[in-house]
Amino acid sequence: MSELFVSNKYTTDPRPSVSLFGYELIRDVLLTELLGKDAPEILYWAGKKLARRFPLYNMDEVIAFFHEADWGLLVVKEEKRKEVGLELSGEWITHRLEKDVHSTFQLEAGFLAQQLEMQKKVVAEAFEHPRKRSGKILFTIKWDIKDPINGEHK
Repeated sequence: MSELFVSNKYTTDPRPSVSLFGYELIRDVLLTELLGKDAPEILYWAGKKLARRFPLYNMDEVIAFFHEADWGLLVVKEEKRKEVGLELSGEWITHRLEKDVHSTFQLEAGFLAQQLEMQKKVVAEAFEHPRKRSGKILFTIKWDIKDPINGEHK
């Protein structure tokens, strides 16, 4: 994976870690202020763009990416023919859900949708389902095997 990733502050990795406060300033304060009411939609498409920049070839790599990016612990909960259910948990997820009623995880949803789209070579869409009581986010990624992607994304 890229050296751009920041390691978890609890590892012995010598690279610097990101503080929760710094992450909140950028993600939940600055971006929300700059993007306004369109923040969820823009973050979804930004997640798709990030996925195209960092293509991953299977779900194990996606899970590793989430860990390296400090986005949380991603676990496959259910796999079906045309969809997959994923659960995202971790200290930052719980904190964001407890602190902010309007936290959005559309960046992660867009990233997941695009990764599955590239891996399965069909159009995919992700939906987030916050579970505030458990401090987790559930994602459902759906695709239609009859809707193949045509050519490269720009």
